[in-house]
Amino acid sequence: MNISGELFFLLVALIAGVLMAVQGAMNSVVSRAIGLSGATFIVHLTATIIMIAVLLTGIGKSTWANYTRVPWYDYLGGAIGVLITYTVVMSIPRLGAAVATTAIIVGQVLTACLLDHFGLFGLEKMPLTWMRFLGLILLAIGAKLLLNK
Repeated sequence: MNISGELFFLLVALIAGVLMAVQGAMNSVVSRAIGLSGATFIVHLTATIIMIAVLLTGIGKSTWANYTRVPWYDYLGGAIGVLITYTVVMSIPRLGAAVATTAIIVGQVLTACLLDHFGLFGLEKMPLTWMRFLGLILLAIGAKLLLNK
């Protein structure tokens, strides 16, 4: 079976969502044992070690000569990653994985729609149509239903 085009990338995105939920739960366990800042540090240290190994083995391609072509503020993604890990690890033990992940997804989709609409960070502009807006409303309603105990 050959999965191609958009379906492949939808599956990749689905896998990313699964991994994010699992990662948040696992990081919460580490946080309970060693604390929030320690857990965030361990997560990023582990990621750094893995990426050093990936770079040293030549898996994937990196064009380091182009690093000056990127605006300085786009390199703040790493700092945002630390904030993401910190806030996910902070919220899951208090809210539970489902409620925290639901809030995360609503925030992601709302922000993504705005990024697309205004074409920020070099994205192609994709207007926030009435159908997309309706999708946001339905997502928010679904989130509210999931949040009810």
